[in-house]
Amino acid sequence: MDSKCIKFYNFGSPQDVLKVENKGIEPPNDNEVLVRMLARPINPSDLIPIRGSYSHRISLPNIPGYEGVGIVEDVGHLVSHHLIGKRVLPLRGEGTWQEFVKTSAEFTVSIPDSIDDFTASQMYINPITAWVTCTEVLNLRPNNVLLVNACGSSIGHIFAQLSKVLGFRLIAVTRNDKYTEDLLHLGASYVIDTSKDSLYETVMELTNGMGVDAAIDSVGGSSGNDLAFCVHPNGNFLTIGLLSGIQVNWADIVNKAKVNANIFHLRNWNKNVSVNKWQETFSHLIRLIDDQKLHLMMVDSKYDLSDVKKAIGVVETSKITKGKVFLTSY
Repeated sequence: MDSKCIKFYNFGSPQDVLKVENKGIEPPNDNEVLVRMLARPINPSDLIPIRGSYSHRISLPNIPGYEGVGIVEDVGHLVSHHLIGKRVLPLRGEGTWQEFVKTSAEFTVSIPDSIDDFTASQMYINPITAWVTCTEVLNLRPNNVLLVNACGSSIGHIFAQLSKVLGFRLIAVTRNDKYTEDLLHLGASYVIDTSKDSLYETVMELTNGMGVDAAIDSVGGSSGNDLAFCVHPNGNFLTIGLLSGIQVNWADIVNKAKVNANIFHLRNWNKNVSVNKWQETFSHLIRLIDDQKLHLMMVDSKYDLSDVKKAIGVVETSKITKGKVFLTSY
């Protein structure tokens, strides 16, 4: 039996290099599950590797997609048959932009019926990154002040909600005023629109000249450096993304801003975390979603997996979408 998959053989613009192909479905190995996919969000983190940003660690040809939700169709000899028919996130295995995905049973996350497919499919990259950076890496305490850029993004909306859950104060940075009301409603203490206000001056005004305790950068380049100089000496600067494609000036951040600077890669956390801790972290997020304390992005639009180029066109050309664009296999 064949199934559809999205594949690229060269790095480049997703519109140019992605191909819709058929592939055979192989049975799961001893400790694996085979999952029939239902829905996958399109994230920047899915598209950046296709363009070749991480070409040193991505082998070609490659099937993209880091997250999504589906139904367990088959299990290996060492896996409980009770998993068959269950809805799960099949993570850290094959790329999710295909109809059937295999992964290790220990890295599947069971999803309760209370959470819909489109929310479930977004529960990995952004929520886990936000939760781990706030609770483990920065170890934020009530009333700590956190500064985060690119807050109009999915993860920016999550940081705003976590500020309310964990009790820290969030100063959200955006490049326009489109998300100001949303971010304040979700939990941000203040939103700085850098098209109107000076970042440094506004932060100093809000912190009585002290600077913030920590900053999280998703952009890189000069935007990341500007953020670092708003952190008080010996505070923490963390980079989690590179939306601009340009590295920050690490020498300036360490030597002139005099902050503790680090990079957070989810894949490194994955490597070092125990399976129990991994599952426990998802349990926290499931509880927050069930308790209505964490809301992920709404559905902007849905496209069949084979319409991947049309879907990416919407992601890349929309100045502002109402939510996430999804690839579906219903």
